[in-house]
Amino acid sequence: MDNQIMPREQLGICAEGNLHSVYLMFNANDGVEDQLRPSIASVAQYIYELTDQYADSAFNGFVAIGANFWDTYYPNARPALLKPFPAMNEGNRDAPAIEYDLFVHIRCDRFDILHLVANEINQMFEDLVELVDEERGFRFMDNRDLTGFVDGTENPKGRNRQQVALVSDEDPEFKGGSYIHVQKYAHNLSKWHRLPVKKQEDIIGRTKQDDIEYASEDKPLTSHIKRVNLKDSAGNSMEILRQSMPYGSIKEQGLMFISSCKTPDNFEQMLRSMIFGDGHGNHDHLMQFTKALTGSSFFAPSLDFLTQWDEG
Repeated sequence: MDNQIMPREQLGICAEGNLHSVYLMFNANDGVEDQLRPSIASVAQYIYELTDQYADSAFNGFVAIGANFWDTYYPNARPALLKPFPAMNEGNRDAPAIEYDLFVHIRCDRFDILHLVANEINQMFEDLVELVDEERGFRFMDNRDLTGFVDGTENPKGRNRQQVALVSDEDPEFKGGSYIHVQKYAHNLSKWHRLPVKKQEDIIGRTKQDDIEYASEDKPLTSHIKRVNLKDSAGNSMEILRQSMPYGSIKEQGLMFISSCKTPDNFEQMLRSMIFGDGHGNHDHLMQFTKALTGSSFFAPSLDFLTQWDEG
């Protein structure tokens, strides 16, 4: 098939879950555009090739370019809907924007391979970027968030993952790419664990042990599920593909929330619903137990878009 028709997506965008992850946030040094473009292409290609090499441990990943950084590096073409992170604040609920230039997201079922590859990637960018933030994620119990509830139950399945996450013919130059939003949430687990389980379940909108969603009429308007399961004006579900994982240590721990979607609007509407609520004072009560420390907007183009620059 001709590359123009089906550009190769970066495989980590729609990959199934893993045991471990590493998140690297970089800012570029000044004046390195001409060297950095081919470096970004090399890193994306390297990640793509390792997917085969480490297939036994389900290695995958992607490189995404920051919204505020895009024009400096790719001034001749911009994803149609790319915009900065939609910072929001209401009462004690805060979704701050902390933008980075580059986001490298790698996952694997073997932590040693991830450690090796993360070091390698850091070397490949040597002197061109500064590593500003690094987190390591892990699967907790059977795909649960540290609150004890199963995370990502609503995720699209199978081929539907691509349909939700990847840009299609609506923006031909960026077909196979994805709008990525990342928030690092730090949980207040001691406060959370003091709640009776029934109260926790009401806040989430599911049972804790069995992960059974409350019937529609039983779901409190302030429950997390009620606030993020939105429909558009035509009544279609506004879906995102979540690639979130728990992260951290005893000192600070929570969820690295990662959304990929063919449009940034679905994520923005969900965040608005969590922070501002439904116009009747019903916001997301989960926000009383977790705090967003960062909020970043990226685009992860197809491998073909990135590698057209690898001659430098």
